[in-house]
Amino acid sequence: MAYTITKLCMNCKDISCTQVCPVDCIYEYTGDDPSIPKNMLLIDPDECISCNACVPECPWEAIFPNDEVPAIFSADIELNAKIVAQPRIVPIRPEGTKNPTPEEVQSNKKEKGYS
Repeated sequence: MAYTITKLCMNCKDISCTQVCPVDCIYEYTGDDPSIPKNMLLIDPDECISCNACVPECPWEAIFPNDEVPAIFSADIELNAKIVAQPRIVPIRPEGTKNPTPEEVQSNKKEKGYS
């Protein structure tokens, strides 16, 4: 079972999850397909080994096992699958990046309709 990054990551891109992934399966899309967002990270489900390392690292609480993705984000499973064989990079977290506050996380969830 793979994991999915949901739209809770949109415009956030904390990138701490990429630093702990042992197989580098978390990507930033670099292509031109407008149906694949560039403003969030995506997990390649073919490469994901379901190790769970990324989940506790995501301060936005945006990553779920596929069978636990909230219904409001169910389309994000297919969205993540779109990264397979696409132009992409594994981004590196810049030093000094600050984690969001609990209030920012809750505000982001509310904004995306998930609270």
